[in-house]
Amino acid sequence: IFRETLSKRGFRVITGLGKYFRQMDKNRNGLLSRAALKEALKVFHLEIPEGEFESLWLILDDSKNDKVDYGEFTHAIFGEMNEYRKTFVRKAYMKLDFNKTGSVPMVDVRKCYCAK
Repeated sequence: IFRETLSKRGFRVITGLGKYFRQMDKNRNGLLSRAALKEALKVFHLEIPEGEFESLWLILDDSKNDKVDYGEFTHAIFGEMNEYRKTFVRKAYMKLDFNKTGSVPMVDVRKCYCAK
């Protein structure tokens, strides 16, 4: 139910949630507490009944450390990327990783990408 509600709200809500999560993540570890997730959903008018929130939390907190990884959250909402998108991401990464090191420093990303 939550996935359907979120997908109806659109891409802007998802990107807004991502930005909000990053702002809330003060120690920059990519993890959110139960209260932080609940607050973020409230801010974006995605409130769900307590029972459904608990079910969502059990799914998202698979490591049982009472924290949710933002990457796991988005994966749970959107699922796996389709093959076309995976291919596109691989091609973009190969272009960015022109030294074939397996990682791309921000300086190289800035050389190749303009968000404007």
